[in-house]
Amino acid sequence: NFILGVMANKGPSYGLSREVQSKIDKKYDPELEERLVEWIVAQCGPSVGRPQPGKQGFQTWLKDGCVLCELINSLHRDAKPVKKIQNSSMAFKQMEQISQFLTAAEKYGVTKSDVFQTVDLWEGKDLAAVQMTLMALGSLAVTKTDGCYRGDPKWFHRKAQENKRDFTEDQLKEGQSIIGLQMGTNKGASQAGMTGYGRPRQIIN
Repeated sequence: NFILGVMANKGPSYGLSREVQSKIDKKYDPELEERLVEWIVAQCGPSVGRPQPGKQGFQTWLKDGCVLCELINSLHRDAKPVKKIQNSSMAFKQMEQISQFLTAAEKYGVTKSDVFQTVDLWEGKDLAAVQMTLMALGSLAVTKTDGCYRGDPKWFHRKAQENKRDFTEDQLKEGQSIIGLQMGTNKGASQAGMTGYGRPRQIIN
């Protein structure tokens, strides 16, 4: 019954993509929290302090955006992406710093679908998404050869850097061969059964 209760409380998920929904469903991971805290402290130095253990402590630690901005700056040698980091108790300032971190993380190479929304952290809506962004950032940092990564390289999986491009080429080839089959494999296929655009009907339907 507990599970049913939890599901009932989630409310309807109109218009949420499956990806977003599965992100929310992925539970917050306390072990991951420990690893991320270790990395952030190793990466930024002890001045960033440490959170109280647990989800709430993790959120409080990161909520004003200062630690996150220190983190993304520490991954750049020269031009630091966040020019001015300031402690502020004002909500809009804190949210602005979180969003500066998110923009810089995307520029660093974190995929858009791996980037959390400001409210996920600031309102504690989805801290598992925050963990996911930080894991993606750590994986990129450990893969880059610029010497900026600090900490144990085993904390993150290295990203295969060429992966993206090869994958799309494979997909293209696969796509072409499927279209080839649908067009009729003999090169001199007649136009019979083609629509005005010269494509078989199945593709349009």
